Amino acid sequence: MGQTVRLNAIDKYNARVDAADSLLCVGLDSDIGKLPAAYRNHYAPQLAFNRHIIDATAEYAAAFKFNMAFYEANGAAGWRQLAQSLAYLRQRHPDILIISDAKRADIGNTSNAYARAIFDRLGFDAVTLNPYLGRDALQPFLDYADKACIILCRTSNPGSAEFQNLRVDSKPLWQIVAEKTAAEWNANGNCMLVASATNPQEMAQIRAIAGEMTLLVPGVGAQGGDLAAAVEAGLNRAGRGLIINSSRGIIFADDPAHAARGLRAAINANR
Repeated sequence: MGQTVRLNAIDKYNARVDAADSLLCVGLDSDIGKLPAAYRNHYAPQLAFNRHIIDATAEYAAAFKFNMAFYEANGAAGWRQLAQSLAYLRQRHPDILIISDAKRADIGNTSNAYARAIFDRLGFDAVTLNPYLGRDALQPFLDYADKACIILCRTSNPGSAEFQNLRVDSKPLWQIVAEKTAAEWNANGNCMLVASATNPQEMAQIRAIAGEMTLLVPGVGAQGGDLAAAVEAGLNRAGRGLIINSSRGIIFADDPAHAARGLRAAINANR
C-alpha cells in the first residue's frame, strides 16, 4: 500500500481554495454568552453550536478559525468542547484549514509548550502569533515546517496604530514586521501575515513586501472593512493568497449558510 501524502498547511489551504472556489474563513468565535438560547441550555453548548455552524457553512469555507479566548473562558468544559469541535471538523472536512487564533509567543520554554499544545495536542494546522518578543519566541512554532505561522502585522482593532504605526528608521513598525517575516522568519516557507481589511492601502504595501505569502484578513463584516479594496490589494499572482475571515457576521446570522454563501460570492466577484 502507498503512503498517505501529508500536505503542509499552506498547500492544504491552496488546494481547498481551488476545490471550494473560496477564500472564506468562518470564525468560530463561539462566545457562550451570545449563543442562541437553544444552545445555551445544551449540556455541551459550544460543541453543539459549532457542529451546527460547520454543517451549515463548510461547503463555502476554505478555513475555519477558532478564537481560543471564548473556549478558555469556559474553563475545562470549554477546552473539552474545543477539542471535540476540532475532531468533528477533521472527521467531516479533513481538507479544510483549521486556525488557532491564539496570538501566542513567549520565552523559549513557554513557546515550546504553547506550540505542543496547539499543534500536537489539539492538531491545529495554523496559529496566530505575536511578533513583539522577537524570533526566539516564534522559533518553536516556526520549527513545525508543516504548520502555518500567522504573524500579526497590521491588525483591525481601533488601537492598533498606537504601536504598529510607530516609525522605526523612517518605516512604520508593521512594515518592519512584514520585512522580517518575509526575509528572515519564513525559512521553512510556512509563514503568513495578518493584514486588516480596514487598511487596504497598507495591505497593498504588505503584499508588495510579502510576495506570494498568504494573508489572513480580519476586519470584514462587523468591523466595516472594504471587501472590494481588500481583495484588489491582497490577491497574489495566483489569484489566491488571502484568508478572508468573518465571524459574527456569519455565525450569529439568522441563516449562517446564506451569510457564508453570500460572502463567498462577494469575494469571488472581486477576484
